[in-house]
Amino acid sequence: MRFFSFLKGYKKETVLAPVFKLLEALFELCVPLAVASLIDNGIAKGDMHHVLVMALVMVSLGVIGLISSVTAQYFAAKAATGFAVKMKSALYHHITELSESDRDEIGNATLITRLTSDSALVQNGINMFLRLFMRSPFVVFGAAIMAFTVDSNLAMIFAIVIPLLGLVVYLIMRRTVPMYRSVQGALDRILAKVRENLAGVRVLRAFGKEESEKEEFSTRLSSLLSLQLSSGKISALLNPLTYAIINLAVAVLISRGRDRFDLGLIELGAVVALVNYMSQILTELIKLANLIITISRAVASWRRIDSVFERKPSMTDPENAFTEAAPVDNAIVFDGVSLVYRNGGEPSLSSASFAIRKGERIGIIGGTGSGKTTLVSLIPRFYDASEGSVTVLGHKTTEWKRSALRNRIGYVQQKAVLFKGTIRSNVAWGKLDAKDEEIIEALKAAEAYDFVMEKKDGIMTAVEEGGKNLSGGQRQRLVIARALVRKPEILILDDSSSALDYATEARVRHNLSALKDLTVITVSQRAGSLMTMDRIIVMDNGRILDMGKHEELLKRCSVYKEIYDSQFGGTE
Repeated sequence: MRFFSFLKGYKKETVLAPVFKLLEALFELCVPLAVASLIDNGIAKGDMHHVLVMALVMVSLGVIGLISSVTAQYFAAKAATGFAVKMKSALYHHITELSESDRDEIGNATLITRLTSDSALVQNGINMFLRLFMRSPFVVFGAAIMAFTVDSNLAMIFAIVIPLLGLVVYLIMRRTVPMYRSVQGALDRILAKVRENLAGVRVLRAFGKEESEKEEFSTRLSSLLSLQLSSGKISALLNPLTYAIINLAVAVLISRGRDRFDLGLIELGAVVALVNYMSQILTELIKLANLIITISRAVASWRRIDSVFERKPSMTDPENAFTEAAPVDNAIVFDGVSLVYRNGGEPSLSSASFAIRKGERIGIIGGTGSGKTTLVSLIPRFYDASEGSVTVLGHKTTEWKRSALRNRIGYVQQKAVLFKGTIRSNVAWGKLDAKDEEIIEALKAAEAYDFVMEKKDGIMTAVEEGGKNLSGGQRQRLVIARALVRKPEILILDDSSSALDYATEARVRHNLSALKDLTVITVSQRAGSLMTMDRIIVMDNGRILDMGKHEELLKRCSVYKEIYDSQFGGTE
């Protein structure tokens, strides 16, 4: 079982933690007997020596119990922490193996919740389980057995009380455990909403949606609060009911104990010991109830984590996958390629067939949702075609080792993504062992060198998370440099110059045209950015309408002419 595989290497801890807890419980069960002896044989008989001996025995039992408890806690924490480290590492590795389609279907917010709050709940559940699951039942039944050794007649009260308390705990847990699972699901949805709002906070402010989002968040929070209150109300009955039963049992115990004491059938210390055992049972049952709640939440969280593990990656490398390019003239060949996103319904790309020669510069243009990004996403195998095949550098994408394929491709997506660090560390993502000279060469090609060198620390200038301390155009030029530093054979620019002015964009295009043997695919909404391309692919509604040079498309492709006229007023 996957769960227990994460505990491998911690067998000793998983055994020693409950063992030391049982030792603690055993010493705790001996304390009421020492109290009874102190009262009956010490105080009642005026034997101060016996009183001192029993007092030392009780102190010794307490100290030994404390040491056992701390030791058990150490081993339990070590096992739980080790489990969590292995589980999170395996989960993160598994997530990175999932395809884009897999992650799209699961949702990034859900995956983050599994790695954080769900993992923490599982870790806490293991810790609590190792410390209390064996201890609490041991104390409950141990106290009952010890009570029978003290006085079998009065111990019958324990035989009635323990099943009654167990029934109360069971009924309450039966109602609350499903509620706690619902609470976790509601919390998951709230976290997803918070993440979405924080990521798009500027959009919310730009459209004045703060109040409506606050209201929606409050509604979801109220729903969560309602679930928590409902479960809390039922859980709140646990303590009063158990205390009422125990207090009633203690009252009966004292009453009957007094009668038996008057008849000389029991000593006073024995009655005190029985009361102490009853109190121990109450404490442990409450601990056990809380433990069951914790474990129930941990089990629910583990099932959610395990559901991610059970999802097999829909995209894998074949055996004997290619790692080197074949000696062919065409860099890319699409052969009857169609793609339907998972749960997407209609095809996002239909029957695409064309070839791109090595060193060719290709432009792709079309309206929003026409399938431009879908088409270029198939080249580095972010997605697999539903029909047809995509061949890159002589091999089908499904026959390549993915890392080898992507190492030959420089991909610049629509959103310029930078990471916290420095300009150098961000550009070096394209080639981790890149020298400063290579970094600078890439910055110059991307027209980023000047603004970088104007900064005090140059390429060592700090970059905040997401590149928030840089402008949109600066971010775009840095991600282009990141793609260029690896000296790819194919460069894909997916609308990656939208924040650049025309002059800067023209210089970048000129620099790229000077790079020999580089196949460049540029996706853009600007007809002016693609006019000088060797060929332009025109797309509409997931289909390739036409492909040719700028002048040819103006004459024969109405969609391209419409796009061009809308941007240039009908004159070239």
